[in-house]
Amino acid sequence: MKNDSRFRQLEAEERDTVEFEFDGQRVRAPRGISVAAALLRAGYAQCRSAPVSGAPRGPYCLMGVCFECVVEIEGLGTRQACLIEASDGLRVRSSLSG
Repeated sequence: MKNDSRFRQLEAEERDTVEFEFDGQRVRAPRGISVAAALLRAGYAQCRSAPVSGAPRGPYCLMGVCFECVVEIEGLGTRQACLIEASDGLRVRSSLSG
């Protein structure tokens, strides 16, 4: 689910970017930021659902402590998006995509 992002990069340098796929949608981000930061910047606040309640979950601590940003990256599940640098051609899948 894509929302309007509340995260805005100040004086963004858009010349050096990467592009990756999130649930089949292209996401462009500045080189050097994490997948979680790129998703938030692009307006994706939710990347999984809580296993018991189904409540929406998304990046929270952005430093690898909370595990709220867990996604599938390149076919490997249970990857913390905040600890993976966004790179060209990366395939990221949420737990929401089926």
